[in-house]
Amino acid sequence: MADTQNQGKNAQAAPEQDIHQLLKVRREKLAALQEAGKDPFEITKYDQTHHTDEAKDLYAAHEAKLLAGRVAPSVEGLDEAAQREVLNQDYNERRAIMDADPINVSIAGRMMFKRVMGKASFCNIQDLKGNIQVYVARDAIGEESYADFKKSDIGDIYGIKGYLFRTKTGEISIHAVELTLLTKSLQILPEKFHGLTDTDTRYRQRYVDLIMNAESKEVFIKRSKVLKEIRNFLAGRDFMEVETPMLVSNAGGAAARPFETHYNALDEDVKLRISLELYLKRLIVGGLERVYEIGRVFRNEGVDTRHNPEFTLMELYQAYTDYEGMMELTESMFKYLAEKVCGTSVITYNGIEIDFGKPFERITMNDCIKKYTGIDFDTVADDAAAKKLADEHHVEYEERHTKGDIINLFFEEFCEEKLIQPTFVMDHPLAISPLTKKKPSDPTKVERFELFINTWEMCNAYSELNDPIDQRERFAAQDAAFAAGDEEANHTDEDFLNALEIGMPPTGGIGYGIDRLVMLLTDSPAIRDVLLFPTMKSLPNDK
Repeated sequence: MADTQNQGKNAQAAPEQDIHQLLKVRREKLAALQEAGKDPFEITKYDQTHHTDEAKDLYAAHEAKLLAGRVAPSVEGLDEAAQREVLNQDYNERRAIMDADPINVSIAGRMMFKRVMGKASFCNIQDLKGNIQVYVARDAIGEESYADFKKSDIGDIYGIKGYLFRTKTGEISIHAVELTLLTKSLQILPEKFHGLTDTDTRYRQRYVDLIMNAESKEVFIKRSKVLKEIRNFLAGRDFMEVETPMLVSNAGGAAARPFETHYNALDEDVKLRISLELYLKRLIVGGLERVYEIGRVFRNEGVDTRHNPEFTLMELYQAYTDYEGMMELTESMFKYLAEKVCGTSVITYNGIEIDFGKPFERITMNDCIKKYTGIDFDTVADDAAAKKLADEHHVEYEERHTKGDIINLFFEEFCEEKLIQPTFVMDHPLAISPLTKKKPSDPTKVERFELFINTWEMCNAYSELNDPIDQRERFAAQDAAFAAGDEEANHTDEDFLNALEIGMPPTGGIGYGIDRLVMLLTDSPAIRDVLLFPTMKSLPNDK
């Protein structure tokens, strides 16, 4: 019989025919169990009373209570043999006290290690919360059960009943009294020591990554907590969570190319949404006042360390406030999330400290450009003068671009990389903000901000445009931009314009990508590290 505790190691190093043989042995073991009436796949449930970390914490607290006042014996001046005798006696006395009042547990999880030693063996069981060592003795579980256990494989899923104890080396463990094989693993896990390090395999086989890499599992546990705490924060501010359509006739609300598909029942071409904005604003028109949605959006764009074609967006809209109100809400929310998810308002990303506890810096886009380039676009007369500056500073632009577009290009080229600590970049050009209210003091700009952290755009927010006449003109400009070659331009949405004509109150709105936020709060280098199933090019066998 193959040495099951080393099968993972063998699987990485063995020739392909040897791997096939190891897999064949596993299926033969399953067949033997089924023939003996012990088919693990017939088991439908298991009574799991504790997770591994709960069991350890429970034992440690019980131990502290029962052994309170006991002082470790002194072995000073004793030779090595005498020291061992004193320490063994102390261990046996402590063990006797604990065994007289045992803590019984029933855990379930995947076996990640096994060492067989004659009449007694050790294994390690891993569950959602961690792992624990299990002592398996033939006399405790019976000869037949022990014989079956000896034939088990790394990766098998077991239910284990027993009582907790501490080994002589100090490890809290379970003394098994009953073992139940719940699932027979027919594949071979990677070697535990090296883990699953190939990134392509980690992303394609996330289920194996979660088994082998505790750090990866912790990222997704934190991601779930981020979503939970966003909802808790917004509930505390009386926001209502809603759902809006994913399949739409007009994919608006952002500058992005949509995916297109066909609705067979209606015989209509439709698009996958690129934003949540326009439907949520319709709900503000309807009087819901404070709404938000956390949902998937789809943008037909490239894949890199910060972009995935489908991603999770959070957008909210609040009536009777503006972008100043959204800055307060955003700053409060990000600080709250850091403290709840990371336990501190000061986090570290790629070795750099980022402080959410200090007031976020506020700077206009033009002032930011002036700070890092010396150019004051408030004094630049027109499109031609802006293009001349772009030529002088080697900033690439398209012929259709206006002064407002070039201001944004300068910001992206010279400023973004400087913005490490949380910074609100405010008052964007009108040309790049088709859904935003103009600044009363300067109609070439809009009341918009983007939050930058670690050089990344983390959040986009507006004083929402609620003038239907102005909005129609903006849509017309976007239609013209699309006709001129801008595939990411918005299109006129007549139903949305009708909603604005019904009347939308002054409103503030924000949107941010959940995935990029999780990257920041988990110190993850790439967006694929925080997506359970990121977009990947299909392998030949997948097609």
